[in-house]
Amino acid sequence: MMNTIKKSKISIRELCLIGMFVAIIAVCAQITIPQPGGVPFTLQAWAISLAGLVLGAKNGTIAALVYVLLGAAGAPVFAAFSGGFGVIMRPTGGFILSFPVVALLAGLGERKGGIIWIYLGLAAGSIFNWLAGLLWFNFITDFGLAVSFGYAVAPFIIVGAVRTAVLPALSKSIRFALRKARVPI
Repeated sequence: MMNTIKKSKISIRELCLIGMFVAIIAVCAQITIPQPGGVPFTLQAWAISLAGLVLGAKNGTIAALVYVLLGAAGAPVFAAFSGGFGVIMRPTGGFILSFPVVALLAGLGERKGGIIWIYLGLAAGSIFNWLAGLLWFNFITDFGLAVSFGYAVAPFIIVGAVRTAVLPALSKSIRFALRKARVPI
């Protein structure tokens, strides 16, 4: 009996959509509002979650991973047009490293179908992002968990709730627009 291995292929269309979302994430990273603790508000996490919802778990994760790897390699795609491995070694690096998992969780929620699963996927992604960001921020700064939470997580809880509430409708609109433009998702 011959064992067969199923090969996972990515189509040219999927590659283009992944590249498009890498660019969207990079642009959204530049929309920043500095915060006193050094962790800025950016639209990066919105774009990462949106990639998972629109592209699905696999391709959304690939888009987030390509974005992180491009930035780590030195492309100026992180906030404030920064790039390089040194950016990941800064206090905000935990947030960046969590992005592929955030996209995966959003995509898995979308795959399960139903708005409750989508909300759960987005919420799980936000919590994972905050936890990774908090632990990394605390490790790098040695401020202690309470102070690190105040700088790295607390200011983003309301923004995360808004993101979770808004992104399902936005992703549905984007998917509709792509289908209308005859770009199958």
